[in-house]
Amino acid sequence: KQPLVVEEIEVFPPRDHEIRIKVVATGMCHSDLYFLVDCEGWSGFPAVLGHEGAGIVESVGPHVTKFRPGDKVIPVPITQCGECRFCLNPESNLCTSFAKVSHITSRLKCKGQTLVQFAGISTFSEYTVVSEVALAKINDSAPLETVCLLGCGIPTGYGAAINIAKVKPGSTCAVFGLGAVGLAAVMGCKAAGATRIIVIDTNKDKFEKAKVFGATDFVNPKDHARPIQEVLVEMTNGGVDFSLECVGNVDVMRSAFESCVKGWGVSVVVGYTESGEVSTLPMQLLAGRTWKGCFFGGYKSVESVPKLVDEYMAKKLKVDEFVSHRLPLDRINEAVDLLVQGKSIRTVLEISQVQ
Repeated sequence: KQPLVVEEIEVFPPRDHEIRIKVVATGMCHSDLYFLVDCEGWSGFPAVLGHEGAGIVESVGPHVTKFRPGDKVIPVPITQCGECRFCLNPESNLCTSFAKVSHITSRLKCKGQTLVQFAGISTFSEYTVVSEVALAKINDSAPLETVCLLGCGIPTGYGAAINIAKVKPGSTCAVFGLGAVGLAAVMGCKAAGATRIIVIDTNKDKFEKAKVFGATDFVNPKDHARPIQEVLVEMTNGGVDFSLECVGNVDVMRSAFESCVKGWGVSVVVGYTESGEVSTLPMQLLAGRTWKGCFFGGYKSVESVPKLVDEYMAKKLKVDEFVSHRLPLDRINEAVDLLVQGKSIRTVLEISQVQ
């Protein structure tokens, strides 16, 4: 709950199956803000936050065969070892290596004190060390100062619509929350062929940006005295086909679920929170609605991020449109303020120059 401080730190060499990266750029994701400000009881301090970055391999540790110095890479917050039960099952991306990697012995120290590596990554630093199962090698011509956003927010929302909700052509969708993840979910609904995409946010200033990604209808809960799910059910003659909650609030999760049509409606929890419990009336489920959730849009990270970069390079995926601000690392607290005030979609912190 304190402003971030820029310090000179020590970044130790990579060990077995680790890679040291020169970070070129990183996004300021709401998850960084959540653990800095809102996550009560999280004991991971002092820490270097940041997990949505891109950079260049500086050196590799023993037994690393898939990376070499000079490779362009994106660290990923969901690991992919390729060997565990979850990696081998096409229905999941919840690699069991994540728990181990996210609690690795840190390679970062400041004034002799070990620093926690947030999500096992820590991209708010000129250099960091990550596990090879949490790193994706990407197109050598990709602009790192933009594709860094494919390390978290965009795949999380886009994949939730395409991979998890499995939005169908001609359907009606509702997206709750218009941060980067929510806008990416809108983009995913559009790409999947939805003909009506209703967006819900208390910040009406975000509605214009949502149009860029395909939104067709705009609802501000502040304009209504009754529960927003009732408004949506009325607007859609019984409820939407698909809803995506991209806020990280248990009350909004319920609203998103109850805005779905009975019989076949699907609601996906995308927003992250550790506060509260979700609840609904049993009849909402008995009536045939489906309630599910996902991390990182369901993408198997190491293999999928390079493909998303290639889609961007082929102009099949919007990424530049998410960047609202660019700042140097020493102005990182301005990036935090912009996010808190709802004035940014994604601020990209430009950390190092590409040689």
